[in-house]
Amino acid sequence: MQSVLEKLGIQEVNPGTCIGPDGWLDDPKGKKIVSYNPATGEALASVVQVTPETYEKVVSAAQEAFLTWRTIPAPKRGALIRDLGDALRELKEPLGDLVTLEMGKIRAEGHGEVQEMIDICDFAVGLSRQLYGRTMHSERPAHRMYEQWHPLGVVGVITAFNFPVAVWSWNAAIAAVCGDITLWKPSEQAPLCSIAVQHIANRVMADHGVSGVFTLVNGTGRDIGERMLNDRRLPLISFTGSTRVGRHVSETVARRFGRTILELGGNNAIIVHEDADLDLAVRAILFGAVGTAGQRCTTTRRLIVHKNVVEALSRRLVDAYRQVRIGNPLEEGTLMGPLVVNTSVEIMFDAIEQALADGGEVLCGGKARPDLGPNFVEPTIIRMPAQTAIVKQETFAPVLYILEYETLEEAIALHNDVPQGLSSAIFTESLRVAEFFLSAEGSDCGIANVNIGTSGAEIGGAFGGEKETGGGRESGSDAWKQYMRRQTNTINYSKELPLAQGITFG
Repeated sequence: MQSVLEKLGIQEVNPGTCIGPDGWLDDPKGKKIVSYNPATGEALASVVQVTPETYEKVVSAAQEAFLTWRTIPAPKRGALIRDLGDALRELKEPLGDLVTLEMGKIRAEGHGEVQEMIDICDFAVGLSRQLYGRTMHSERPAHRMYEQWHPLGVVGVITAFNFPVAVWSWNAAIAAVCGDITLWKPSEQAPLCSIAVQHIANRVMADHGVSGVFTLVNGTGRDIGERMLNDRRLPLISFTGSTRVGRHVSETVARRFGRTILELGGNNAIIVHEDADLDLAVRAILFGAVGTAGQRCTTTRRLIVHKNVVEALSRRLVDAYRQVRIGNPLEEGTLMGPLVVNTSVEIMFDAIEQALADGGEVLCGGKARPDLGPNFVEPTIIRMPAQTAIVKQETFAPVLYILEYETLEEAIALHNDVPQGLSSAIFTESLRVAEFFLSAEGSDCGIANVNIGTSGAEIGGAFGGEKETGGGRESGSDAWKQYMRRQTNTINYSKELPLAQGITFG
């Protein structure tokens, strides 16, 4: 633990948990929260949470910082993000190890998460020279119309435990080049990762002679999170978490006419058509269902398989699952680490019990692994006779349900018959089947793939989903527009004052 922090340039965990434009702030009245290693149960460090009084100081200072940052040309803002990406490149290994240590995902995935941060920085640097508007022809003579985009303000970012650093970067890198300030409230289960990232950001900001572009407040959702939702000084809240909490976030922020980016639940399915390449499908399903111990919003949770290949695919998956090495996520060769907390283990086995009561059959897994630690479980495959209520519910654990279908229309109906709509995939060698899946009659998800799995999206595309997934979009494409305000401008360069729609007045 200490060696990882030292590589990140952190000699000790600073007792201050909020960072304002003037540096780390101590909060002697703040309560402590303990960060645990989910693989061992070991206490890693205690972090002091911010009080409402200090929160006020940080937000007020962030507002002041915005007044300056918004005036800096976007390409110069991009230069800071370029250097942030370079700093992350230099520290990819220790920061990735810290993600593994605190969150429990395997080392390859921890390092991959930091690579995602680097990639979004690269994307944002290019974006800093492409914050484009449009020109339109005016119906009035000697008039010019165009639109432009202006910085929005202080953006509140509330992230979840499963991606403790990458989701911050999706928001922070894009918001920064757009001219915004980021106020980050990380998950209470991963505070050390946020402190490490903030240390890196501090050094980059200092090199550029600026401060306050990235600010941090560690605290509970009940206290600090709720305060952010109701804070009119935060015109945009980006929230990643459960659908239940996301509904509250949406309603609360909407009441004050604020904006939200919501990345909520996913109950992602892969359809395996009868002509699918099963070797390809097995590899994609294995990573999608077992990666991050089933704790990704894009985790594959349902498998909808044609009746002619369901037996063969099931056998292959069982063989593959039995080869999954479960254990210490920092050790080479481990493919699945622990669940983040023991309550997640309880929720998983409640779901398995319900699936069995609904007529399901466990094909493999279904057991806890207390010999490895209190948060370790076996990845589980359950064959289901029908898509019951438990199958339609997102269980944030490595449980994969297998359902059978006869016609493509039946498969699409099963696929779409859940409240969530994040990621989806189909495996087929047929162009017609693939195109139907991607059509308006096919998948109703925000992400739809052919011959790749549901998990592992690239940063170049807009990430997000429909229905109870929230409708938000982050990362690539034109997601940057959510961090800015649109302004339509009309310039009259004549001596006359014609009105639109041919109106004469006076």
